[in-house]
Amino acid sequence: MELICKITDEDIGEKIINMENPKLRLGARGIVIRKDGKIAIFNKSNKNEYKLPGGGLEGEEKPEEAFKREVLEETGCKIEIIKTLGTTEEYKSLNNFKQISYVFVGKVLKDTKQLNVTEKEKDEGAKLLWETPEKTLELITECFDKLVASKYESIYSTKFVVLRDRRILEYYLNISKEI
Repeated sequence: MELICKITDEDIGEKIINMENPKLRLGARGIVIRKDGKIAIFNKSNKNEYKLPGGGLEGEEKPEEAFKREVLEETGCKIEIIKTLGTTEEYKSLNNFKQISYVFVGKVLKDTKQLNVTEKEKDEGAKLLWETPEKTLELITECFDKLVASKYESIYSTKFVVLRDRRILEYYLNISKEI
């Protein structure tokens, strides 16, 4: 599987610290496309954050199952996965934490219009937007220097999310002609 990007502390302006036995989290995320060509973007307005739908794998869940579940929770959409893009790796040395995400492209089959966001996401001002891939990339790129910490997460962690999703979108836009 192709590595889309590897993000370290250096990429967000921090000094890299040696990690020993980092905690590992597996995730699934990606691009969700409607018939009109717009894609889902999750905005946490209280943090000035824009991100792609996705989250962590639960238990013995396969990445494809996790992506479909996360998309249903965050967008209310049932999807069909049409492409596997690859993986991303994040190395948060200040937290001794490594995340590997499986990245997919899914097309909307049905919109239930029912979001199932967590209390944390509600507190952070979570809302779903649909934008063109180019506008989504612009929003994600612009928010990087305007991020605000929440009571749940520091700007440090959120910068990884935003940079990762920016790189996923850039990769997707470069190869989208093949899909």
